[in-house]
Amino acid sequence: MVEYETSDETLAAIAGRHGTTAEQVRPLPAGVANRVFLLGDDLVLRVPRTKQFLPDLAKEAAVIPVALHAGVRTPEVVTFDDTCSVVDVPYMVLARAQGVDLARLELSAADTDVVFHQVGRELATLHRLSPATAPALAAVPVEDGTADPWALTNRLLEEGWIDAEAARWLTGWFDRLSTHLPADPPVVLVHGDIAPQNLLISPKTARLNGIVDWGDAQWADPAVDFAKMPLTGIPAMLDGYRQEIGEETSMSTWEARVLWFHLTWALGRLADPVPHPGERHWTAPPASRLLGLLRFFTSAPPAPWADLA
Repeated sequence: MVEYETSDETLAAIAGRHGTTAEQVRPLPAGVANRVFLLGDDLVLRVPRTKQFLPDLAKEAAVIPVALHAGVRTPEVVTFDDTCSVVDVPYMVLARAQGVDLARLELSAADTDVVFHQVGRELATLHRLSPATAPALAAVPVEDGTADPWALTNRLLEEGWIDAEAARWLTGWFDRLSTHLPADPPVVLVHGDIAPQNLLISPKTARLNGIVDWGDAQWADPAVDFAKMPLTGIPAMLDGYRQEIGEETSMSTWEARVLWFHLTWALGRLADPVPHPGERHWTAPPASRLLGLLRFFTSAPPAPWADLA
């Protein structure tokens, strides 16, 4: 598919429309879907790599103002232009949230937990939005449910990825987890890609300054938003989440729901073992999720996690 060309002339034209010069345009780490640039010190430019990713950028333009109005820390949209009438690429300009993404920071364990606790509180704020409370987002897709983990396990067995004993063990694990899952989980607005590279942090204070990259937003089970963060960060995130919602919840229900997604997606990645060198997302290497599960459960996780293994 033909890529949108972010030529020097195109970048200069966009910069000029926003009061900056070509010399003030600087590249930032790009994502899978978008190229990203600084425009001066206060604005961020996002250009989709191809036409395939334009719908996600349009979705961001709709979702971000609603999330911001709800109180979520995310940079506001300054401009979204998909007409290609002034420059030959669609693009979005956002206010810049100061900070460094968590994937590039080496915070202490204590400061990292502080960040995760804040992220949990932000998710609780976001998850107050539902199709009933945010009708303006009717075009946001509905997540159609996770893969059937029992069928996935059986497929891995039949295709020779796992042995029969491992299949029985996994089936039993999913059987036990399923007893903790709600029969009818709520459907809320989820960010869809809460991961270290999408969290902008102040290095000095460990303050969360912004959640970025809303291209995967959807209506879904809120537990989905805990599934793209390494499990080591989930206990602190759930602590913050529970504190923000101010409700008593079962000390195993949320953990089981999150673990269900982590385990199912880890097995799904095992069935699609193509590596993606150069991608910054921690789940890009095929074995990362499985190794993350191993690392978490061998590190004496807090209750009730050990009882869910």
